[in-house]
Amino acid sequence: MSTKIVVSESDKMMCCAACGIAEDNNNKKLKTCTACKSVRYCSVACQKKHRPQHKRACKKRAAELHDEILFKQPESSNYGDCPICLLPQPIDPTKSSMMTCCSKLICKGCNYANHLRHREEKLEEKCPFCRHPLPNTDTDINRNIMKRIEANDPAAICMMGFIRCNVGDYQGAFEYWTKAVELGDDADAHYQLARLYDEGKGVEKDTKKKVCHLEQAAIGGHAMARYILGVNEHHNGRLERAIKHWIIAAKLGEDRAVEALKDCFRDGSMSKDVFAEALRAHQAAVYATKSPQRDEAEAAMQNIEAEKVARQN
Repeated sequence: MSTKIVVSESDKMMCCAACGIAEDNNNKKLKTCTACKSVRYCSVACQKKHRPQHKRACKKRAAELHDEILFKQPESSNYGDCPICLLPQPIDPTKSSMMTCCSKLICKGCNYANHLRHREEKLEEKCPFCRHPLPNTDTDINRNIMKRIEANDPAAICMMGFIRCNVGDYQGAFEYWTKAVELGDDADAHYQLARLYDEGKGVEKDTKKKVCHLEQAAIGGHAMARYILGVNEHHNGRLERAIKHWIIAAKLGEDRAVEALKDCFRDGSMSKDVFAEALRAHQAAVYATKSPQRDEAEAAMQNIEAEKVARQN
């Protein structure tokens, strides 16, 4: 009568998957497979020898690990909280401004309140965060940005990417956004690189690289990147994955993801309970970005735009 020996996963990780040699605290150190993280090897030779046997399981586990990271709900959007009022930033980038002196992203409400205070007290306008005098000319703005770039500030480097892109220097924008990614400005720079690879501006069109950058942006909390990933999955016939992306985007406050989920609910692709939960989370995310100060700033901006239109007419 034979007895089957069951080896636990933790025990497997203590031995080389190819030759079975155990890790020695003094001499032999095993290295983990970087793709699947589920087996270890004592040498490159053993890893190559075991590759044909391990390849299929490795790819499957690597894909599972990738999806675990990709479909994890971010705690917040990539914009984070305003450092002044500490409320979540709106995911609409036009409703906040980056200070060129300190690279802090300040919501329109705090910017407007800071402006009113300086105007009422007849003070020199300063940054609401670091209190550095605000730049008066494009030259001053560029000087501030270059100082931050010299200090390897990823947010300033990312901003310079936008500046180069706006004047048609896509190669320069690509270089700045690539550097921003290397220094840690993951989400926004990744999203902009995905756009370049999608449109073939400054680089050759590359769908794989586009998707890779979109995924990294989405993991970092970029709601639009997440929504686009859902659209791509839907076009490729993977509706279940598309819905997962749209639910995450909706919970970050992305309106277009909600519209996509409405269509899925109407055609019976998702349950009422799941749809209702996504709607509540979306409303909560949007409500969290609201404040009387921000509403006042929005109303003031609308009045300014209306006055401009009236003068033109």
